[in-house]
Amino acid sequence: MSTSGPPTDRPARRLLLVGAGHAHLSVLQALRASPPPATQVMLLTPYPRQVYSGMLPGWIAGHYRLDDCLIPLAPLLRGSAINVVAASLARLDLPARSVYTDRGHRIDFDLVSIDTGPVADLDALPGLRAHALPIRPIERFISQWQTWQAVFDAAIRSGEPATLTVVGGGAGGVEVALAAAWRARTQGPSLRLQLVTGRAGMLPGFAPRVQAMTRAQVIALGLRLIEDDAVELGPDTVLLAEGGELQSDATLVVTGTAAAAWPREAGLAVDERGFIVVDDTLRSTSHPFVFAAGDCASMVGHPRPKSGVYAVRAGPPLAQNLRRALTDQPLQRYQPQPRALYLLSTGRKHAIASYGDWSLQGAWVWRWKDHIDRKFMRRFAVHAAGA
Repeated sequence: MSTSGPPTDRPARRLLLVGAGHAHLSVLQALRASPPPATQVMLLTPYPRQVYSGMLPGWIAGHYRLDDCLIPLAPLLRGSAINVVAASLARLDLPARSVYTDRGHRIDFDLVSIDTGPVADLDALPGLRAHALPIRPIERFISQWQTWQAVFDAAIRSGEPATLTVVGGGAGGVEVALAAAWRARTQGPSLRLQLVTGRAGMLPGFAPRVQAMTRAQVIALGLRLIEDDAVELGPDTVLLAEGGELQSDATLVVTGTAAAAWPREAGLAVDERGFIVVDDTLRSTSHPFVFAAGDCASMVGHPRPKSGVYAVRAGPPLAQNLRRALTDQPLQRYQPQPRALYLLSTGRKHAIASYGDWSLQGAWVWRWKDHIDRKFMRRFAVHAAGA
């Protein structure tokens, strides 16, 4: 699809999109439907697909096929003039308005938008690099999890017990641990699951009622709960702060997000954790030709948890302001919702809904979550099909 307008002598502007995160999916959709005039658009991403993280616990539990959780980029971009560079950003040169990739490319731009998401902090725990699997990058997690699943299946068939440890008591860690526990329960008793939450306990920041509901699910699935800090990971152990040592044949780390190093190294304004600081137009507070959204960014005056819910909602206003910046129009302000609805899957086809102090649970909540997730996936599949 293309558009045409009155002739112009202005050279084409170069818009670079770094990353294909949840916010940039909406941007790609908008730019494909209505390309901005006199603009060359490039997408820099190392993967040919986007993994929808909200459905990953359901895949681990066995409720979804992997393909159900994937958004291929090629169909979404078909018919557009958007060029794709299959690589990761290695260095950002702000004075030159250029990026350098891990595969040796140099890409010049006039305007850049960043939606790369967070990264794993591989130095958060001694032994993490060598002896554990972080949840990010998700593509690496998926590949390793499939390898682990084959090992777990073999253990189940042989009757030899194996233990999987999940480190992380936030929503992501709890959902993954419960999903794995349900998968183990449906396949046989040889795979044992344990969750190390940290001393803050399970789901800190959620209402006590949600914590109690979740604890009941943990008990029902036979998931061992350890409310202590992991301080060191070994090849087959997890050392705890209070001196205990857990046996662990495989250790998955699902802890808080971290920022990539390159925004700070490039000289972008970042917060105390290293996330790109943007104003309420989603533009960098230090460099007006840089925009950012999703988990890699932090908005001044509107702190929000790192969550896919907020990344998805930021997509349309980001697309609008990129278009306005390219056409020299005033930017529009965006204020994220003050709180988000969380739908926490609990392994089986059951979920807990949490919104502030309000909460409900049941199989119907899982069906509600499933409907929302599938609707999100259809939104891009339908568009990619040209509908």
